[in-house]
Amino acid sequence: MLTLCLNFAVPQCSSGSPYGGARRYSSALSTDHFAQLASRQSSQHQIYQSLSSDPYVNLSIEHFLLEHAPTDSSILFLYVNRPCVVIGRNQNPWLETNLKALHNDRVEGGGEDNESDDVLLVRRRSGGGAVFHDLGNLNYSVISPRTTFTRNKHAEMVVQALHKIGATNTSVNDRHDIVMSSGTSERDGLGASLPRKISGSAFKLTRHRALHHGTCLLDSPNINDLGFFLRSPARDYIKAKGVESVRSPVTNVSTAFENAFAPFSIQAVMDGIMEEFARLYQVSPDAVRRAQRAHANEPELYAGADWVAGVVGAQEGYGEQEIRKGIDELRSLEWKYTQTPQFTFSTFPFEEDPRQRPALPESLPPSTRIFLRLKHGAIIESEISVSSDPNVASEQARRVHEVLNGRKLHEIQLSQWNQLLTDRLGPDVEATVAHELARFIGSKLCRA
Repeated sequence: MLTLCLNFAVPQCSSGSPYGGARRYSSALSTDHFAQLASRQSSQHQIYQSLSSDPYVNLSIEHFLLEHAPTDSSILFLYVNRPCVVIGRNQNPWLETNLKALHNDRVEGGGEDNESDDVLLVRRRSGGGAVFHDLGNLNYSVISPRTTFTRNKHAEMVVQALHKIGATNTSVNDRHDIVMSSGTSERDGLGASLPRKISGSAFKLTRHRALHHGTCLLDSPNINDLGFFLRSPARDYIKAKGVESVRSPVTNVSTAFENAFAPFSIQAVMDGIMEEFARLYQVSPDAVRRAQRAHANEPELYAGADWVAGVVGAQEGYGEQEIRKGIDELRSLEWKYTQTPQFTFSTFPFEEDPRQRPALPESLPPSTRIFLRLKHGAIIESEISVSSDPNVASEQARRVHEVLNGRKLHEIQLSQWNQLLTDRLGPDVEATVAHELARFIGSKLCRA
């Protein structure tokens, strides 16, 4: 826990105590004091909006709040990320994403939000499935005492906020997701309307604290393209431990307001969530007002006797050592790839994974076999061969494994696959065969 030592002047209430007394009074403070205020023992209620669209920054601020805020405090953190695919702590990026469509290299240097249009690959610290974020998707995060936590509590909070703006056809289902039904939705065999998902959740529980963060598809411009980023070309060949995503049809909340007189407002949804959070946790109305207005003026934080509210962003993230450490970890390729649970990639059925596989390209010999077993993203077992002669195939596999053993899969580029297969399959294998084999493996497993 950080020690609070605030070296700045604050208003004195009638009791003479900083931030205390009965007066409805709060102080405007520089956001440089975010870490200290968030860790202050009396900061029982905290509400923040992020000015950053960097998912590494926002997830690291969120993690800092989970680790350093008072154990009995309740916190709401709202943020909108630039386009990215975010996978769960125990998921497999080769299985859950189209890696070639994603930018997943470490961004050197850091700083304010990256202005690139590339869609990022991000692995978060909580569980759950893979989701797509963009500027039309609102992320809500609630951190609360574990003793008061239930999995539907904060999803219901968001639903109440949506109802207040007129999205009364939203509800929480038995998977703790928020869904929206409409007369134009797909229907089941009995003619009943099938709801579409607008929000999924993930959770992280510590000894004393509970983190619930969720998405909310409000007005995503990429709603029809999510499958492109979340559909792995290697799915038919991978058998993985860990958590696999559940695919669901999705929609935007804004579709419920297509004929409305007033334009749909993401900020109105955010304001409503703040109000519902305040009702749920008996937060001071002053905190809510400050939180709702802070983004429109100079970036500031406000502190009352038992609350903190306002905006945070990249400046606070990179300015606090603990948060910067978290940003660097999330950006690292080691975090993105080597956290992956054990998995296999195989072009043929075997005991652990007896599924039939799609036919290999005609450019490859029918006898081609590709098998990889990986642990923490590194190859620990392999069998790659093209010969129809079992003895020759065994020798090809042995020579290839000598090079692959212990290699981290994410570090092997297409050109390297081509070189090592050309070198190791043997002089009797035509270069075009090695090239086609490398191209096939690269199309399934190489990152951008």
